[in-house]
Amino acid sequence: QVQLVETGGGLVQAGGSLRLSCAASGRTFSTYVMGWFRQAPGKEREFVAAIASGGNTYFTDSVKSRFTISRDNAKNTMYLQMNSLKPEDTAVYYCAVDRATVIRTHRGLYDYWGQGTQVTVSS
Repeated sequence: QVQLVETGGGLVQAGGSLRLSCAASGRTFSTYVMGWFRQAPGKEREFVAAIASGGNTYFTDSVKSRFTISRDNAKNTMYLQMNSLKPEDTAVYYCAVDRATVIRTHRGLYDYWGQGTQVTVSS
């Protein structure tokens, strides 16, 4: 019954922007941490950003000056606004939920995952 669905991925030129959405269903995640991970070919899945229920956020160093994370608890939805995109940002981006109240970055701690959406940044 629990489902997370990512949308908004696509092809964009370097310097452009994309806005990813993660829509949750099956239960309410308003009290849990919601985050984004990404995985490029040949690399491990890595933490990108997360947001707690009260609005606290945390970003990995490579994106913190360019990305913004937000959530709309009434809609059970989370967003990732990606600006000034670089080819190094190319990856499959995954939405995930951690049944915790503080942000954690290890992928093994997250309980629910979406199917992923492809982001490709051309040079």
